[in-house]
Amino acid sequence: MKNSLMSLPLILNKRTTALPIRNRSVYLLPVRFYLIQLLWLTIAAVLFTWISRDGRWDMAISREWFDPLTQQFPLKENRWLNLINHMLLKDTVIVLAVVALITGIVRRNSRLILVTALIGVGPLVVGILKATSAHSCPWDLIEFGGKAVSYPLLSSIPPGSGPGDCFPGGHASSGFGVMALFFWFRPQRPKLAWLCFFAGAALGILMGFGQIMRGAHFLSHNLWAGWWVWLSQCFTFGCVSYLLNMTRK
Repeated sequence: MKNSLMSLPLILNKRTTALPIRNRSVYLLPVRFYLIQLLWLTIAAVLFTWISRDGRWDMAISREWFDPLTQQFPLKENRWLNLINHMLLKDTVIVLAVVALITGIVRRNSRLILVTALIGVGPLVVGILKATSAHSCPWDLIEFGGKAVSYPLLSSIPPGSGPGDCFPGGHASSGFGVMALFFWFRPQRPKLAWLCFFAGAALGILMGFGQIMRGAHFLSHNLWAGWWVWLSQCFTFGCVSYLLNMTRK
């Protein structure tokens, strides 16, 4: 009897189960899902590596927002880019995630707790990588009026690489973190789950592009930020959901 009750969440969360009786426990995704995501992540890694292999794309896009006469990015201190894109959007994501996390804790909703934690996992991973990176931001580079030396993604670090701490894009990762909502809706509403995934990806790209316009990041910085966020979210959800469901047996 006890074993039957403990396995009840797994039974109720099957896709064939009627919506009204499904619960909010942490569910298991099939291995096939993770294999497909691994395949897409591998393809994306190859594509992003090709894009950032010599910095040509990064430089070309960032030059569109750079004024060679003043040797500055005119939008670096733009009020609206700084207020709306750099502060308001990021703070909104953080506040909503904190509120959702507190709600999940108060209501003992394990799925809500995990999903909101996933929103922070991606930016945390990106932040750690960024803090250990020797790649400097565009506005620090010689090509854009700074003093730091630029170098391709997989090249050895040259002398004078500058302050670093700029790869992957930390700000964009806050937007990409919203992709975690995929895991909230996946069992009951898979189409809405994928809509949340693409909405989070779009938000991350939007926030990242605002930083490109200011001279704070390159295109490749933001692309890799999204890659690391989704990888860390899939990995964390897979591990946590497996451990939680194994302990229920």
